[in-house]
Amino acid sequence: MRVAVGYAAAVAVTYLLGTLFISQGNLSAVTAMGFEISLSDRLGAIIHDASHMYDIYLPLVAIALLIAFSVAALVIKFLPDLRLFGYCLAGFVGLIALHVILKAVLGLTGIAPTREVSGLLWQGIAGLAGGLMFHFYTKIPAAS
Repeated sequence: MRVAVGYAAAVAVTYLLGTLFISQGNLSAVTAMGFEISLSDRLGAIIHDASHMYDIYLPLVAIALLIAFSVAALVIKFLPDLRLFGYCLAGFVGLIALHVILKAVLGLTGIAPTREVSGLLWQGIAGLAGGLMFHFYTKIPAAS
């Protein structure tokens, strides 16, 4: 049960941070063209993206993390001291791989900010946060 809850929490954190970074990346491109964007517009964009990208982006995040955490679990079985690092790295790489693979397979970038390296890195950071969440939710408490 702990793994299922940890996985769900990791997906939720990654999705929410990922959509936040997507919103801000898109708005950054708009401000680069000389337009002013208010704080309320920024918050509105975050809420809009988080509530409207769940049908496509959320399942992709869930699949990417499922694969990444499964691979990490195999490695961590042999290197348990690297558990925290392993799940954080898995989330980071999983989210970057998601966007790179979509570009390679579809020939287009579905998430505009990921056309830039910085946008990919921000998506990786969202995945890293999900990996951190998964690590802490699934960590077995030390016996006392």
